[in-house]
Amino acid sequence: MSERKDIQIKQVIEVSEKKAITRYILEALPEWFEVESSREEYIRCCDDKMFFAAFTEDEASDGNASDGNVSGDKAVGFLYLKETGKDTLEIAVMGVLKECHKHGVGRKLFEKAKETAAKEGYSFLQVKTVKMGMYEDYDQTNKFYQAVGFKELEVFPTLWDEANPCQIYVMAL
Repeated sequence: MSERKDIQIKQVIEVSEKKAITRYILEALPEWFEVESSREEYIRCCDDKMFFAAFTEDEASDGNASDGNVSGDKAVGFLYLKETGKDTLEIAVMGVLKECHKHGVGRKLFEKAKETAAKEGYSFLQVKTVKMGMYEDYDQTNKFYQAVGFKELEVFPTLWDEANPCQIYVMAL
């Protein structure tokens, strides 16, 4: 599929915007975020995180953040990073609306986050996801992380639970 040219990546600072974007995107992706308690935890924890969102211009927008619209732009994806060590950031959560999958939105979000992490002096990025071969939707996630340059570090078979073995990927910046 072709890359969308109308995507803008912005770092979001305002907590209410972070929460509204996180809720809007995650609720639109039940295949990955169906567990309400986990989804609410991602929303709750975004306050102080380094947060990036992908926007398209939305001519019909009223600027209502609860439907993913902020300042006349429509949020179509986001990610936020959390520090896991003095040298390492983790992609804590990432989501892109399904209609924007395979159009470069996730890659643009990732590249902006990676660039910012390096500028901030971090040496590594990591991400956790469900191990390849468990679920088709998560296989797509694994392929995305591999495509942007992450390398397999380790699988923890019971970190989350036996049905969801945790694959950790890492990348040097």
